[in-house]
This record gives sequence, C-alpha cells and structure tokens, in this order.
Amino acid sequence: MPVSDALVSLVRMTPSAPAAAADTRAAERRLHLLSCNILAGGSVRRYRDYVTHSWKQVLPTGKRANLDGLARVIGDFDLVGLQEADAGSLRSGFLNQTQYLAEAADFPYWSHQPNRRVSRLATSSNGLLARWQPDEVLDYPLPGRIPGRGALWARFGSGADALVVLVAHLSLGPAARARQLAFLAELIGQHPNAVLMGDLNTSAQGKELDLLYTRTSLVRPKESPATFPSWRPTRAIDHILVSDSIEVERRWALPHPVSDHLPIAASVRWPKSLRALTA
Repeated sequence: MPVSDALVSLVRMTPSAPAAAADTRAAERRLHLLSCNILAGGSVRRYRDYVTHSWKQVLPTGKRANLDGLARVIGDFDLVGLQEADAGSLRSGFLNQTQYLAEAADFPYWSHQPNRRVSRLATSSNGLLARWQPDEVLDYPLPGRIPGRGALWARFGSGADALVVLVAHLSLGPAARARQLAFLAELIGQHPNAVLMGDLNTSAQGKELDLLYTRTSLVRPKESPATFPSWRPTRAIDHILVSDSIEVERRWALPHPVSDHLPIAASVRWPKSLRALTA
C-alpha cells in the first residue's frame, strides 16, 4: 500500500501538563530516546507464563503497579515510543495507558494510535510521549493481510531542519514485514533528520532492513542490544534507528520487569542546524 493510498489521519498531541522550558540536554543538543513494547502493562518471566498466566492478559491485575514502576524509569527520557499500550479496555481497567504514563512521568505532551480492538476486552496502540510539542502528528495504518498494525508519525520543526519521529510495531511474518518496511521507507524518504523506533520483530543487522538503509537516511546501527525475551534476552528485535546526521553516543537495553521485552534506550546528539527542539 503506497503512502498516497493510506488512510492517514491527523492525531492530536494532547498536553498532559504545562510545558517546561528547554532543559540542559536541549542546550547541549543531546536527546535521550526510549522505545518499549509494554505488553499492556503485563509481565512475563518465563515462556510457560504465556499459558499458565494467560488470564492476566485479559484482566487488569497488577498492571497499574507495573506502569507506576515503568513511569519512574521513563521520566529520565525526552521522547518515548510505546507499543502494545492499551487504549482503554477490560485488561487495563479501562485506563488509557499512554496518557497514564505521560502524566505519571511528567511528560507535557502525549499522543496514541489505537490499531486493534478486541471487543471491550483489549485494545492495542502505539504511543508517543514528548518533552516538546510537535508541529504535526499523523496516524498511518500499515499494510498487512491482517489489519491492526500502524505507524505514528510526528514532526518537530519545519523544512529540512525538522526532526521526524516514527513509532511502529511490525508484523511477525516476514512477507508482511517486507511490505510494512517498504511503506515506512516511503514515509521517511530522504528526510535528513529521522528517528524510527519500535518493535520491528527483526534484526537491524539482517537483510530485511537493507531496504530502509538504501531508500532513507537511516543508517545501520553499530550495536543492537538484545531485548527479547526480557528474562533472558537473546534477540535484538526492538530498535532505535536514526539518520546519519544524528550521532548516537550510546544504545542500551534497560532491565525492567514489565512486559516480555526490555526497553531500548539511546542517547543521541542532533546536528547544529536542527533547531526543532531548541526554538
């Protein structure tokens, strides 16, 4: 599905608290990024939990306490991308988890993109928490045989100096991922300052992402911390990818008991020409 045929919608970036003045990190052109598949606030500590604790996936038991713990971690970051955040259903106690995390961690702005709803039992969405107000936020459905995947697109600033941030959660199947990666490549294009973060369900070093690296300004990372499964991570499938104009000082996985994925973090420096976050 080409971008021109996508059902794109404008997403409101909701203020959750008064916006704070630019902090020291902005003055130093440093940005702290985090991406996390939060499994709707659930926790898994071994493979058999998927079966023996399956009832927890449809009930809110323990999820708010897990989110409170996560909020204490994400408060140190500037932009946070969420995947598998519940938008308000039975399994979350009808709580919009993106909004809850934004308010608990004192993020001035948040937005979410509900992608899949199973009656009143469960919803799944991407989310973005930000210290700065974006100039535009868009909601794109991703192509796939089974609907329910999406990309949340945000722009900070305008023109060539803008920063474009995408949050996405890709399919498990390689054929669907290939179509989704082609779609993301079209969304990003040759924009010089771009960030893609999310659960991509594939390695950043493999051939699947070559299409992104050849068609966009994104570059292959030098290191890819393992994030899955959270209790003994062996697979690097959660990523923060940036354009070659953005210097990555460090990438690392954060140990945390929420979800079956570890959050992935990155500390980056943006180019002097990029004024989107300091204006």
